[in-house]
This record gives sequence, structure tokens and C-alpha cells, in this order.
Amino acid sequence: MGRLGVDLYPLQTGVGLDRVESFGKFLGGSPANVAVAAARLGRRTALVSRTGADPFGTYLRRELKGFGVDERWVGEVEEYPTPVTFCALFPPDDFPLTFYRRPKAPDLEIHPHELDLDAIRAARVFWATGTGLSAKPSRTATLAALRARSGREVTVLDLDWRPMFWADPAEARPYYREALRHATVAVGNLDECEVGTGERDPYAAARALLAAGGGSLRLAVVKQGPGGVLALAADGTSAEVPPLPVDVVNGLGAGDAFGGALVHGLLAGRDLDTILRHANAAGAIVAGRLACSSAMPYAEEIAEALATGTGTIPERPRKIPEGPGTNPENTGTIPERG
Repeated sequence: MGRLGVDLYPLQTGVGLDRVESFGKFLGGSPANVAVAAARLGRRTALVSRTGADPFGTYLRRELKGFGVDERWVGEVEEYPTPVTFCALFPPDDFPLTFYRRPKAPDLEIHPHELDLDAIRAARVFWATGTGLSAKPSRTATLAALRARSGREVTVLDLDWRPMFWADPAEARPYYREALRHATVAVGNLDECEVGTGERDPYAAARALLAAGGGSLRLAVVKQGPGGVLALAADGTSAEVPPLPVDVVNGLGAGDAFGGALVHGLLAGRDLDTILRHANAAGAIVAGRLACSSAMPYAEEIAEALATGTGTIPERPRKIPEGPGTNPENTGTIPERG
């Protein structure tokens, strides 16, 4: 549930947006990318979001369907245009974003009464983001969806801190803490953890996330970029793995690929170390490619990356599914609607 928009990535690297002459157009938005990533791994996924009533919105719904993501809960908002995000590429670690989400992004216009809470409760995984907390009515709707998940096994809050969506980091922290009390898994990088908890040391941040969850949070995942990733469970179990080497092209989608592989591993019942290694490999693969959504890896690509010790894997032709739920490996429980 959350952010959805069009990503425009330059076809030239190492120059600012003022000098870029051509762009590629892709589906974007972190929750949308996570849904695509999980679908690539055989999971049955859906997105709750909004677009403008414009050609870009039509494009995004068509792309979601093509990726095997159920788009039935992606509505249109007449008042606001579909957001567009531009990125400049300065590998290996500088990818400045320019967001066009004014006067307001449609994905922040999700109202609580519009939610299909039966579907949200029935899903084996629900994934929400901190961006959804940045403005009403999306903030109220996101918290309502998280409350509806009370007692469900895998309810993920991706901290997803974007400073341009908030007036002040201090404004975000109370809403993050409220959301954490209804989640069972928290995911964030060091900057996001610092905003959410005030802690930047990985272990201190993980412990602070678990404490902020008030007993509901069972797993804290702290992404450390070149330092790898740490996961700490409420029962004291922990795992920490290094990153997989890769020739970086665009690092923006790596975290979303990580997220899709993370929930896939949790649903598969894998041990924590295996989950993190596979998720790290998924992130590395996407960092070595231009796009985010269309670059999400298949299971065999993750296996290849782990076997060869590099995330630099040639991109394979996109598989077009017949529709959501047609993959024989799909094991999700999103209910059918007539």
C-alpha cells in the first residue's frame, strides 16, 4: 500500500538533469516495486494506491497488470496528476531524485472508508510505508490498515523516509512509532532508522525499533548499504551478512528488490541468514541495472548471483504472465473478487 508513479531514468550517466537528452519511462514507487519484486518470485501480489485520471495513470495500471500485480485497488483521483520522478545517475553511489508530486500526489489521497479491509486482513503479507504517513488522508488510512492487521503474522512497515515529504524529521517520529505498534516487521536503512528511533548504530537502531513496537514487532531489519544488512528478532536471534559485489548502474531499486525477496523468504519459512543472503543478492542485481520495476530478478537469477558471487547478472527477457495468480508457484491468499 502506498506510493505509485512514473520513473524517468536518463539514458546518459554522469551528467546532471540539465544535460540529459533522453529518458526511459518505467513504473515506480517503492511499494509498487516491492509488489513487482515479490511477483517475480512467484508470489501473488496486489497494490493499494491511486493515480491521476490521465495517460500516465493508464500506463501504470497496464504495467502493474503486465508484471502480474493485481491493480483492482489502484483508483483514480481527478484532482491531481500522476506523479513523475526524475533521477540523475552518478554511479556508484549518487542518484539524486527530483519529485513532481505537486500540489499533492494521488497516492496520498487514499481514504480509510475506501479500504478493502477484508482483503488486507486476508493477505499473508501486508506492506506499508512511511511515505503513506506523511499526509492525510493517507496517514489515517495507512494506520487503519495496520490496525486491521492486528495479530497477523507478517505486517511490514518500510520506514521509507523521504525528507522532501515532511516539514521536519521530528514531525514524522510519532507517526512512525504509532505504525510500529501495529507491525510485526520493520525495515529501514540507517538514515530511516535514525528518523524513526533516534539511533544510528545498527544494533542500537534494531533494538530501538523492537522496543518501539511495544511487543508486536518481531523482526527489525537494518540496511547498511556497503556495510551489508542486519536483522534482529524479538527472541534474540540475529543475522548479519555482507553485501554482494556488483557494478552499480542505478542503486535506487535495490531496497525494493530486497523487500520483495525478504517477504518471499519469510513466507517460505527460511532461516534468517538465508533470507538476508537472498534479499541482498536481489538488491545487488537491481543495482546493476538501469530500471527498478522491470529489473526485479527471478529466483533463478538470485541463485546465479549467489553461486557466482556477483550481482552483475545479464538481464533476461521479461516474462509476461497471463494474469495475477497464474504462476503455479504463487501461494498468496488475496481473495478473488467477482
